[in-house]
Amino acid sequence: MKKCMIIGGGAAGMFAAVTAASGGMKVSLWEKNEKLGKKLFITGKGRCNLTNNCETEALFQNVMTNSKFLYSAFYQFNSRDLMTFFETEGLRLKTERGNRVFPESDKSSDVIRTLERKLKQLGVSVELNRRAEKLIVEENICRGVIDSDGRREKADFVLIATGGLSYASTGSTGDGYHMAEEAGHTLAMPRPSLVPMETEEDWCRKLMGLSLRNVSVVLKKGKKKIYEDFGEMLFTHFGISGPLILSASAHCGRLKDFQDVTLTLDLKPALTAEQIDGRLLRIFEENKNKQFRNSLGGLLPNKMIPVIIELSKIDPYKQVNLVSKEERAGLGCLLKHLEIHIRGLRGFNEAIITGGGIKVKEVNPGTMESKIIKGLYFAGEILDVDALTGGFNLQIAWSTAWLAAKNMLEVMENEL
Repeated sequence: MKKCMIIGGGAAGMFAAVTAASGGMKVSLWEKNEKLGKKLFITGKGRCNLTNNCETEALFQNVMTNSKFLYSAFYQFNSRDLMTFFETEGLRLKTERGNRVFPESDKSSDVIRTLERKLKQLGVSVELNRRAEKLIVEENICRGVIDSDGRREKADFVLIATGGLSYASTGSTGDGYHMAEEAGHTLAMPRPSLVPMETEEDWCRKLMGLSLRNVSVVLKKGKKKIYEDFGEMLFTHFGISGPLILSASAHCGRLKDFQDVTLTLDLKPALTAEQIDGRLLRIFEENKNKQFRNSLGGLLPNKMIPVIIELSKIDPYKQVNLVSKEERAGLGCLLKHLEIHIRGLRGFNEAIITGGGIKVKEVNPGTMESKIIKGLYFAGEILDVDALTGGFNLQIAWSTAWLAAKNMLEVMENEL
């Protein structure tokens, strides 16, 4: 019987182990933490957004880096296949807004438990608290792994599924990068992705905790538009976050610096500039005897009113009926084009995923096997592929893991 060693007990590692063992391979799964699935446990705020229940073509549209590399992986094992696997194993699923798929229980622990039960049933050797240190490579063939205690373990196939650098507390500390580089692979520089943004403006910090819904944003570098979308965002003590901002950050991967990067916020995307002006006229008419600072209650969240008043440069104590047409037009423009200057992204500890990783030109897209070292495979976040939020990054993990394991099984069958 051929033996496969899998380094990393996250989503990709566990799923590859299940797939390989289901095909009759002897599998050893090493995890340096005291338990499996630590990052999976906190995914989707602990609810675990498993995948996205969309057409396969839509999976590609949500991949930000090297989507073509995932052609075989997604077409051979898509989100429907993944859902069928979990449902067959007794995990009930539900699909929510944006086709996001969650366990019906809203508990990520149920996803991990399902995989652990399957690993046990298939006789996978799970070795917790065991950290891989170095690959055993002889004549460009991977023959096994040496652990941090210097113990050597031989294998016919080795799969690295150690993740990236985001959420280091879950064990994502770049171990796989070092092993792969030592074996001759090169890295696309790892970077935080799906991560909050730091802003120049102090007024963003004054709005800390304020969440805005149904707003639209445009992210630009100079005059070039990088990203545009509609949805929800949040102000924080350092700048901005929330779904819209995390998605915007994924489009920043190719930026060399953040000089002249701006985010323009439309607080009223459903209204045209003319409609905004008409609404302001009505508000001012209804509140004509009030001071300007007391007139915007029905238009904006209370926390935002002092900030908008300050930015409008209209005297807060001015009678509303004395606000000029020009001042009103300036206020309308502010509501439609509120500009924020982006200083940069937050670090790996706040990033949902890592962009960058093992360069995909060094990996066979049809098998996930290294083109440099025979018998060495990669799956999941360690590869230079990343996607938007919504279950797409986990689907990359499941699909690449499945493809790697299936190829090992094919090789095993051909050699028998």
